Amino acid sequence: MEALTAEEKAVLTSRVAADKKAMQVLVLDMRDASSMTDYFLICSGGSERQVQAIADAIDEQLSQSGIASLGVEGYREGHWILMDYGDLIVHIFSGETREFYGLEQLWANAPKLEVNPEFAGMGPHQGASIG
Repeated sequence: MEALTAEEKAVLTSRVAADKKAMQVLVLDMRDASSMTDYFLICSGGSERQVQAIADAIDEQLSQSGIASLGVEGYREGHWILMDYGDLIVHIFSGETREFYGLEQLWANAPKLEVNPEFAGMGPHQGASIG
């Protein structure tokens, strides 16, 4: 099995999050904004249980692709789950927590990776473009 690129992981995880009814799914291209990672996936769930379900689905999908997380924080509380995959960091928030921390404003200089959920069944690069 060929390893996924960072962009392919970002697109895949955004689609998994959308399939789990995540709200305000956003992928930021962090390559020029930070040296810590290539992409951020930021999304929200309507409840702690949904936030955890989104995290579980993302972890399961990446595990099936042979990708293990380097660490997960905040799962038990379910307000802000951070999942580190090296070149991709996933942030799954409850609504209030996302508003409070405002990662989109903090990293406003990072370009958004446009990922259209209508293309969920297509390959990783189809329907995706840097915006």
